[in-house]
Amino acid sequence: MITIGQLARYIGVSIKTIRVYHDKGLLSEPDRDASGYRRYGAKDAVDLIKIRTLAEAGVPLARIRDLRSATDEEFQQALHEIDDELTARIRGLRATQGRLRQLAAGHLAPLPTGVGAHLQHLARWGFTPRWVDLQRDLWILVFATHPDRAIALLHDQAETLADPALRQLFLDYDHAHDLDADDSRVHDLARRIAEATRERYGPDELPELDAASEIPALIQDTVNASSPAWQQLDALIRAQLGT
Repeated sequence: MITIGQLARYIGVSIKTIRVYHDKGLLSEPDRDASGYRRYGAKDAVDLIKIRTLAEAGVPLARIRDLRSATDEEFQQALHEIDDELTARIRGLRATQGRLRQLAAGHLAPLPTGVGAHLQHLARWGFTPRWVDLQRDLWILVFATHPDRAIALLHDQAETLADPALRQLFLDYDHAHDLDADDSRVHDLARRIAEATRERYGPDELPELDAASEIPALIQDTVNASSPAWQQLDALIRAQLGT
């Protein structure tokens, strides 16, 4: 017969944990001996190992308590169910680990090959690394939230940038990042972008995500937060287009 402290050391739990198991009705609390100490036997140690193993597997204490009174058949069935749950959790953890490794390598999420090629074109055309990184993050967001519309939007942007004159507008937008918000070049650029937009799309609506989506506003807020000049550009363009 051993003391609670010895039991805790042998099984690898704390004395406090054993007392919690007593309070929760998971582990029977032995009577005290003549010296006033509670003494634990081999059965107590085996029971504690079972409880610890189930608890480490993530089984709630209330369920463990129920299993303590289950028949052998019920207990084995429960173990199989817990095993299946662990398998699913392991699969999910491995997927999470894969995403973490992608993040560590500088890749937040896998993107279609076309996006990578598009970003390479941006770099070759003279867009700043800041702009390319921003575009990558925004396409990650679009493809993650609206995969059904993302390809069409990507094609529209690629087609726009294939036009040298329109591409220059985007380059000017990129390079306006460090201008003062009230710089006359910001106002002139907003006017030119609004005119080009009306000429390209006419009276038709601009290509966008579904009307109920909050993602476009989130994307534009992210862009605007990068630069007071960009925020001013957005406001001026919207005012001139009446959006």
